[in-house]
Amino acid sequence: MDKSKAIRKIYSSVVTVNDETCTDKDGNIIDIDESLVNAKIAENEYKEKRQAEYPDIGDQLDDLYHAGVFSTEMIAKIKAVKDKYPKE
Repeated sequence: MDKSKAIRKIYSSVVTVNDETCTDKDGNIIDIDESLVNAKIAENEYKEKRQAEYPDIGDQLDDLYHAGVFSTEMIAKIKAVKDKYPKE
């Protein structure tokens, strides 16, 4: 999560974030607590690291399909699409 998103999650009245200045809808400056912002960023860091290293979701689903993990109904739906649009 970037700093701007973290600030907006903590401070719902923030409308604009420019460098170190945050303002509300009326242009009033809102003081932010950097330690709270850094904690919010750190709180979600593992998600971003995982997302960057996970295989593409399409590859994950294709692997499950080929492993026969889906229900028979889902296998039939996927096979119909694969048959309709075969690999070149």
